[in-house]
Amino acid sequence: MTDPRTALVLFSGGQDSTTCLAWALERHARVETLGFDYGQRHRIELDCRLTVLDELRARFPHWADRLGDDHVLDLSLIGQISDTALTSERAIELQADGLPNTFVPGRNLLFLGFAATLAYRRSASVLVGGMCETDYSGYPDCRDNTLKALQVALSLGLDAPMTVETPLMFLTKAQTWTLAHELGGDALVDLMIEHTHTCYLGERGRRHAWGHGCGHCPACALRASGHATWIGTRPGPAAG
Repeated sequence: MTDPRTALVLFSGGQDSTTCLAWALERHARVETLGFDYGQRHRIELDCRLTVLDELRARFPHWADRLGDDHVLDLSLIGQISDTALTSERAIELQADGLPNTFVPGRNLLFLGFAATLAYRRSASVLVGGMCETDYSGYPDCRDNTLKALQVALSLGLDAPMTVETPLMFLTKAQTWTLAHELGGDALVDLMIEHTHTCYLGERGRRHAWGHGCGHCPACALRASGHATWIGTRPGPAAG
């Protein structure tokens, strides 16, 4: 059954958020999308997300009627107050606290806070995000407990129910590829490989079997590994 509630998907234009968008379009009567310009090093994702939206509408007409307005918020203040490898030109490495320096402190907390504000104005009561604590880089704001606590805080602060959905929370990257294929078949997987962007360095020149990217940053390595595992577990053609 279709969920009558409007969902707002935090949509970066990457593999995970595109899978979440497809997941939401399968379930909700209306879906809107939200992106953030926060001074990210891989700002090219803001261009890719528009292409992905166009391709989704063209290739999946049964989703097109449900896919509503797209929004982009300027959160450049995040880049101004953070010092990370996602918001400045520096080598990606582990910090003394054990977290990678691609961790942008408070990013998901701010994202969901602003998303809830927009959702309230747009009469949406479901926020969908691609946070995951199975295949992730140790980011504390991707943990299930963090998101559950934030859901309570947002609902209380707005005095209105605000559900935070994280369909990838306990999936490996290989399982995320599987979910995408279950939702949209080869057409969705092909779209993701060709048009989404996940590389931390913002490189799109080389196209790998799993998509565009530098091929060596943590985001590319995780995506490539997950894709290889998924391909290795897919059933081959039946013998005839």
